[in-house]
Amino acid sequence: MRHPLTKTVQARAFAKINVGLKVLARRADGFHEIRTIYQTVGLADGLEVTIYTRRKGIRLECDHPELTSARDNLVYRAARLWQDDCGFRGGISVRLEKRIPMGAGLGGGSSDAAVTLLALESLTGNQLGLSARLELAAKLGSDVPLFLLGGRVLGCGRGEEVYPLTDLPVRHCLIAFPGFSVSTAEAYGALDLRLTEQGEDRRIKSLGKWSPFPLEVWGPAENDFEGFVFARWPELAKVKRQLIRAGAETASLTGSGSALYAVYESAQQLNRAESRIPAGWKVFKVRTLPRAAYRRQLFL
Repeated sequence: MRHPLTKTVQARAFAKINVGLKVLARRADGFHEIRTIYQTVGLADGLEVTIYTRRKGIRLECDHPELTSARDNLVYRAARLWQDDCGFRGGISVRLEKRIPMGAGLGGGSSDAAVTLLALESLTGNQLGLSARLELAAKLGSDVPLFLLGGRVLGCGRGEEVYPLTDLPVRHCLIAFPGFSVSTAEAYGALDLRLTEQGEDRRIKSLGKWSPFPLEVWGPAENDFEGFVFARWPELAKVKRQLIRAGAETASLTGSGSALYAVYESAQQLNRAESRIPAGWKVFKVRTLPRAAYRRQLFL
């Protein structure tokens, strides 16, 4: 016997890029103090979220073979956390279509989790308020809260402290994924060695001095992970140079990698950059997504 369907919603979970990322120190709780500017872009996973009145539990379906273990998935964890927090006693079903590469630094899993929270809130009418929503999202992961805001966002703390910034003009964005992932834990481990060598005083002084680039314009951005990642995979550094030569206003590793991105003012520059990407890489041609457009396009 089929359980009656109550409500369903279809949504998009957009990717992010890090336009500048500074790792400042390892904290007493084991996390790292960072500063970054997040920017949402038009690459997205698809979600269909359904709630049931007479069915219990949480069901997750995904078209990606590596995400078959539901309980380890951020979407499942988001649904469970929301269910426990709100006291919802019905059933939840989520169908996930992955388009954002995993292990690329694009925040796909975090975005999926954030949009799951927003979808469940929309379906039930249980409005948490932004503060409570951000607190819930931070329990799931450092990158999750940014996707509750969208657009251009300053990230502090371990990344979960988020502050909306004024959006810059929309730009063409090329994302290049080499087909392999970078271990975030390994990347942070390599940076820990550097931070130890710099000394505590220097690290603390750097906390208040960093800005990835002038906040009013698109411009060059620094990502602290590039030193380690480019030394391990020199081909990534070569591709970044090609992206810059094609006329990028800014180009960088996103997160700890492995994806690179470049921002261009014109479609012609974007197409020129695409022609310089090595064979076998996956290329996505999208646009930066300001806050108003992000919110408007979340739900279909």
